[in-house]
Amino acid sequence: MSEELETSSSNLTSAIRREAEASWPYERLMPSEEPIYVSRLFYLFGSTALMSFVALVASGLILAVAGPYWWHTSRIGLFVNSVHFWSVQLFFFAIFVHLGSSLFTAAWRGGRGLTWLFGALTFFVAVLTGLTGYVLQSNYDAQWIGQQAKDAMNAVGLGPFLNLMNLGSVTGWHTTLLPLGVAGFVTVHLLWVRRHGVVEPPPAEGSDEHGARLAPPEVR
Repeated sequence: MSEELETSSSNLTSAIRREAEASWPYERLMPSEEPIYVSRLFYLFGSTALMSFVALVASGLILAVAGPYWWHTSRIGLFVNSVHFWSVQLFFFAIFVHLGSSLFTAAWRGGRGLTWLFGALTFFVAVLTGLTGYVLQSNYDAQWIGQQAKDAMNAVGLGPFLNLMNLGSVTGWHTTLLPLGVAGFVTVHLLWVRRHGVVEPPPAEGSDEHGARLAPPEVR
């Protein structure tokens, strides 16, 4: 009886396991080898964005625990705050180049449309995370940014949910909700990259999508 339940199509656990085994086997989820074109600099910006995001989370946790007085008055606090700030710059530079290069090379080829979508959603959620982070600087720049950005939030109907003049609300969004959103989309994006593999470079002129030379057109 238990065996029948396990193999039943209505068993959610077995259905999820079968899907995971088919889409993410171990050799695909944690590959030891990659295609030769992955070693090019062109393909490193996604990994750079991921590593800078890890630095952002680590430094952000320290800043959230210590508080603004610490990073405004302590040399160590200023250093950690600077690491957080420059990690933001590197993250947005890398993700912007990664997103742009994926756009111009049609990275959604081969059934990778969801991979592209999850990456784009990561970028847009990260923009909101960066905005709330600037407001949390607790200086004159933060006051100016908060005053100007609140009108933009109200204009698009997000004012009741993201009140940039409420520091407690901004703190909750920046330290918990938005980072979890970025981490979630990054995780799903990486899973879909592992599912379909890294997209190959666009085919050269006169070749098909696999690099094989096309037959020359007939001369009339």
